[in-house]
Order: sequence, then C-alpha cells, then structure tokens
Amino acid sequence: MAAGALNYNNNPALLLCLLLGGAGLASLIAAQMQLTGLSIIAIDAESVPAGQPLHVRVHAQADPSRLRRGLRVDDDDLLEPVLLNLEQGRGEAEITLHTHQRGWLDVPRLRIYTTRPLGLARAWTYFWSDAPLLVYATPEIDGPPLPSGSGEQAQSRLHPTGDDVHHLRGYRPGDSRSAIAWKPSARLGTLLVREYEQPSGADVVLDWHRLGHLAYEARISRLARWVDEAERDGRRYRLSLPGNSDLGPDRGVAHRDSCQRALALLPSGGFAP
Repeated sequence: MAAGALNYNNNPALLLCLLLGGAGLASLIAAQMQLTGLSIIAIDAESVPAGQPLHVRVHAQADPSRLRRGLRVDDDDLLEPVLLNLEQGRGEAEITLHTHQRGWLDVPRLRIYTTRPLGLARAWTYFWSDAPLLVYATPEIDGPPLPSGSGEQAQSRLHPTGDDVHHLRGYRPGDSRSAIAWKPSARLGTLLVREYEQPSGADVVLDWHRLGHLAYEARISRLARWVDEAERDGRRYRLSLPGNSDLGPDRGVAHRDSCQRALALLPSGGFAP
C-alpha cells in the first residue's frame, strides 16, 4: 500500500497506510499496558485424592482505574486458556492440573497473556508458585467396614449384633454372612448388609500396625478411606501411624485434613512395621 501510494502520489492512500501503521504500533503498547501493574497475589487449591483433577486458583490484582480485558492464563499442558476477569481491580482464574500420586505437587510454570486490543500482537509474562500443593492419598475403592469401639483403646471391628438396625448398605468383601439382610436383598436383587447403631461415645481407632497383612501403599489407601468414612458418619477417631505418631481422637474438617495430610506425606515406597 505504501509503495503504491508513493508511486502514484496518492495522498489519501498514503494517509491510510500511515494510520494503519500507527494503529499497529499503538496496539503493541496497549497490549503491554494490559500487563503493567498486574500482580499475582496468591495461588491455592483444595487438596484432592491422587487421580482426581486439582483445581488451582490464581488470584490477581491490578489498578482498578485502568480497564483490562482479554487476560488469559495457561501453562504448557492446557489445551484451552482460562479467562482472568479483573472486576474492581481483583479477580481469579481457575486452571485444572492432573494428579497421579500422593504428596507434594509442584505447580508448573504458568503464563498470563493478552492479544488485546487488535489481536496483532501478544504480550505475556511467566510466573511461578512459591510453594507446592498437597495431593491426598487415593482412598481404597472397596474395603472392609470401619473399625469401631467404645473408647480410646477399642480396636474391634463392627459386629452384626444388637437389636437396633441403623441402616442397610451394600455388601463389601469381608462382611459376615450373618449380617446380610436376605429378604431386602432378594427383593432388590443385590446383597445388603445391616449396619447397627454405635454407642454415642465410641471412638474409632485407625491403627497402621493392625494392617500388617497389607502392602505399604495399600495400608495408606485403606486408612485414607476409613478417615473419610469416620468423618462422614460423624464419629470421633484416632489415627495411629508409624513412629508412635497419633492424631486425635477428634472429629471435624480440621482433624480430617490433618489425618489426610499425615497419610499423604508418609515416605513414598517406604516400609514401616
């Protein structure tokens, strides 16, 4: 366009060429100004069992006096970037990471970029998380019932005795045949087992040393399952781990997270009696 305008001495075409060139150069500055003054203030996530997607939240802030649009966050593995919307100068973007094993997960290098206002140029910057994120152990899928007891030292497993049936649940490998509710099972076409109401003051003891017949990682998975079951049922429970490390007895979200954290941070591939 510039060559044609100069060759034919066409002033309107030359003016249009200069306007388009100036707009292109201005878009480079405008794209970079989208990132100027932007701060990543936090990267966090709620821990999940290994194998489940980890939803990582990226929190950002910037000067609210400047309108910022089209900011996106991604990493090398994301197929689709995530939009970062900065309303009132603050916002967050949520990306998904895959988890494969328990323990600490290093957040990969992340990138924030924009192609606004004209899409002619891309301005970007990289940022890293200051700390890794924790991934919990994968709970056992099918396992024996939750241990039960009447005090801190009780270690006995649930027995199908008593008169007050609390509820019926699906059969699990290891359940006693005498606990099977045959009539409801025949009616529904699947095996159901009677669960009896436990004493209100019973404390569950989840003891690592009583699972010596299981492999190392299998013990961790079973204890992770039992922690979730005890918390779901509202039971007080104590987790006993190698090295005379005990947590509880207690219940609640904080206690559950402490137990799952302790299980997730057990040495990988180790052996403990």
